[in-house]
Amino acid sequence: MKILLGALRDRAEELVSFLEPRVGTKPSSSGSEIEIEDSTVRQGVKPRQVKTYVKRFLHKTGQRKAFRVLVAGGELSIVQLEGGEEQEPAGPTGPKQEEAKPEPVKEAAPQEKEEAKPTEPKKKARRAKKAES
Repeated sequence: MKILLGALRDRAEELVSFLEPRVGTKPSSSGSEIEIEDSTVRQGVKPRQVKTYVKRFLHKTGQRKAFRVLVAGGELSIVQLEGGEEQEPAGPTGPKQEEAKPEPVKEAAPQEKEEAKPTEPKKKARRAKKAES
């Protein structure tokens, strides 16, 4: 099984060390590709699973949004997306800021419910007094 690194060739050794415990053998790297011998791969590991491992590696290194992993037969290709490097820093900060804004709204809703609870016993007390009269 071959993994064509493309623009990730400078991180080949990191990817090899990441894949080694997962596939059960040490992949060999040369230039811009990594070779994993099918006969030495741990039983049950398929190219589709290796693709997932490569995607995990990209996520772990913070490059997942800049690259795409394609499978064709027994060959994986890591393709750099156009403008992916520019979008990467903005991606993680954007959603976190948006998620932080709705949180105070969520906190306000339970407070309103707590304020509504004390009025219910007062209504019951009024009803009880009316029933007695």
